[in-house]
Order: sequence, then structure tokens, then C-alpha cells
Amino acid sequence: MYFEALLARYECTKKTRPFAQARFGSVCERVFGTTNTQLIYNLAGNTQITKEVRLVTSSVDPRKHAAWTLGRLYDRLCEWAYELYDTTIHPALGQSPRDCFADGMARTGSRAHRSIPYDDEFRLMTLPTTTKGTALVSPGKGVKINHLYYWSIAFRDPTVEQTLVPVRYDPYDVGVAYAYVGKHWVTCCSEHYAVFRGRSEREMMLAAAELRRRLRDHSRNTQLTARKLADFVASVEAEEVLLLQRLRDTETKQVNQAVDGHPVELENDLGPIINKLDSPLTQSVTSQSPVLFQPEIFEEY
Repeated sequence: MYFEALLARYECTKKTRPFAQARFGSVCERVFGTTNTQLIYNLAGNTQITKEVRLVTSSVDPRKHAAWTLGRLYDRLCEWAYELYDTTIHPALGQSPRDCFADGMARTGSRAHRSIPYDDEFRLMTLPTTTKGTALVSPGKGVKINHLYYWSIAFRDPTVEQTLVPVRYDPYDVGVAYAYVGKHWVTCCSEHYAVFRGRSEREMMLAAAELRRRLRDHSRNTQLTARKLADFVASVEAEEVLLLQRLRDTETKQVNQAVDGHPVELENDLGPIINKLDSPLTQSVTSQSPVLFQPEIFEEY
């Protein structure tokens, strides 16, 4: 229902492939197969050998040879798709896919009226919501989303208090959420915005699980609150628990920005995170990628 509502908002038609009818998805399956055989299967750390479990030894285990990060893989995948595959003669077309696309555009036009702009409205429509889809506006506290309270100045209206409003949240930034009040979406800030800003939903789940484990070992009657979670996330000991997840989230954010047309250099964002801790995890990452995480030297004294 959630996905179909998004398609209905932008007047898109959803086509469903029948169950156990692979031929209906032959075009997509063929693209995936070509991508795998020409690119993915030739990269270090691919899992093709795991089809034969008895052949997997410690020296050829793909998990020990994985070297590609999400951002670097995205760049190489785009280069292969748009510069190699797109310019190679296709046997079924008799010409390259790029030339075939250009011919089709010349005959039928660009159909600008069918394009969907990637703006704030579209991004908001693609954000996830809670299980119920709505949240109760509590006076003085705001709406509660995933056990965290979010506040907006629009909640001061007496007619809005104690009402259910549609809500959405950003899985890559739990510091903000959105509520539909007064026939428009308003931005809500978390009660601990300074701590939760820029944190992903996955990172908060890991922090909550770790904090629950420590509280359970200390006392069985201790409840997990937003204040305790904020203090734990802000503490130094939480950094090593969440460091690896933050690296993955940073990679994902940069890929999303690249898709949006605003690429960000990987070294600029990951350098401060890597250099923040002098832990075994940090040393292993920097030792494997000395060029990727090498900070820029501005001055020596």
C-alpha cells in the first residue's frame, strides 16, 4: 500500500511479474546477468566460489578478499554501464545502446512532461513511516516516532494537540522527522537533536541493543529511555561500537548524493571519522586503504 501510494501520487503504472514466470522479467534478468559476468564476477571478493562449499578454504574465502566499498563500486559500475556497455555494439540491436537510445529520442521526443523531478517533495514521499503511519501529538512533547519524541512549533496549536497526524522519518538522520499538520508537511526536531543529528536508524538500533545489554547485566528493572540512549551515543565508548556502521552510512549518503547529482569526495567525510579513534578497527581500515584515508597535511611545525 505504501509503495502503491507513491506510484499513484506521481501517476505511475506498476507492472507485476507473475509468480514463477521468469520470462516476464527477461529484460531485467538479462541486464543483471551481463553485469555479473562482465563486471561483478571479476572483482576481488565475489562470492561465486561459495556455490561449491567444499572448494572454499581459508586462503580463498571471499570475506578475506573483499576490498570494494559501496562508493567505489558505484563509481566503477557507472563507468562500466555508461562508458563500456553503452558504447559497445549489441548483437540484438545491430548498434550500440547509446546510438539506439539517441535514435529513439530523435523519433519520439524526450517526453519532458513525464519526467519526475528529484526535489524535496519527491524525497519526502519516499521516506518511510511508522507501523501505524500516524502519531499522537502530546502537549509539550510532540509526536513519538520509534521511541523518540519530535517537536515542531506547529504543535502549539490547541486544535492539533491530542490528534493523530501522519508522520515520516529519515532513516539516515534520526535527528529530524516530518509531520503532516495544517495540510502541509512540517519539520520536527528530536528532543536530543544535538546528539542524534546525522545518526542513521541502523546506528541507533545498534546503540540501543548495546545499551540494553549493558543495562540488563546491571539491573533487570532498568528501562531504556531517550535520555540514556542519547548519553550513550555521545559517550566515547559508544564510538567503537558505532564506528563501522557510521562508515557504511557515510558511504551510502555519498552514493545518494551522487545519484542526486551532488557527488562528494570520499576522503573529505571519512577522514575525520577514521582519525577520531586510535582503535584496532581504525588501524585495520587505514592499513588496508592507506591512500583512501590519508589526511591532507596543511602545515608542519
